Amino acid sequence: MKKVGIIMGSDSDLPIVQKAVKELRAFGIPFEVHVYSAHRTPEAARDFAVGARERGFGVIIAAAGMAAHLAGAIAANTTLPVIGIPCSGGRVDGIDALLSTVQMPSGIPVATVAIDGGANAALLAAQILAVSEEEIARKLAEKRAADARAVLEKDAGIAGRL
Repeated sequence: MKKVGIIMGSDSDLPIVQKAVKELRAFGIPFEVHVYSAHRTPEAARDFAVGARERGFGVIIAAAGMAAHLAGAIAANTTLPVIGIPCSGGRVDGIDALLSTVQMPSGIPVATVAIDGGANAALLAAQILAVSEEEIARKLAEKRAADARAVLEKDAGIAGRL
């Protein structure tokens, strides 16, 4: 099974990354987590991206706030799918990170989830891997069914709360 690489621009992004880690663990998907900065450690970030496919990665998640160039810098150096998590913080509470992550030039795509969307980043990574991993596809279908049941249980109980 391919691994998911999770890169964060700073250890302050760890609470968001932990949401992704929780989901990946639930699916039994192997992963590695690293701190590399697009600005302070550009060579390390580049080296990770360039060698990721050969080291068994299938998807890379990049979490960063403020200028948030990390996902784009990773995507520029690999043909693996890259999922950006814009992280909140700074003066505009993550909007700057969202725009930096989503506004990539043609030819260098970055899939982008919501601000602080660590769980959805992991779920998207699982969906990408599920294209060739039937076990992950089965677990995704089971999760969707369980989520649907939980909503319907809340629906059934709402009348008693009115």
